[in-house]
Amino acid sequence: MFKHLALLLLVCALPVHAVPPPDLEPLPDIPPPPLPDNTPPAPTGLIDEDLEPEVKIIKRDDAVVHEYRANGRLYMVKVIPTRGYPYYLYDSDGNGSLESRQDRLEPVIPRWVIHRW
Repeated sequence: MFKHLALLLLVCALPVHAVPPPDLEPLPDIPPPPLPDNTPPAPTGLIDEDLEPEVKIIKRDDAVVHEYRANGRLYMVKVIPTRGYPYYLYDSDGNGSLESRQDRLEPVIPRWVIHRW
């Protein structure tokens, strides 16, 4: 019984200690840092538009097809059927034929061309 009474007193006394003392002064608000006035312009000519993929969206009755092209070559097709899960067709070896790949089953291994001879 004594344990229950001590626990009850402890539980009732804890919120009293959580109240901040009345003599506290609030801290002043910190102003945001100033924005730079002389921002240099974005560099031109460094971004190659040929490297950005061109996406063509074709809407059909049974599916929506996203064709991804880089340098005029079709390298990936995403098919979103009206019923079912989306799937992808990849040109993984660069021969022009597309291989199917399920989105959740087989991950795409990232491959970048670093140098060509």
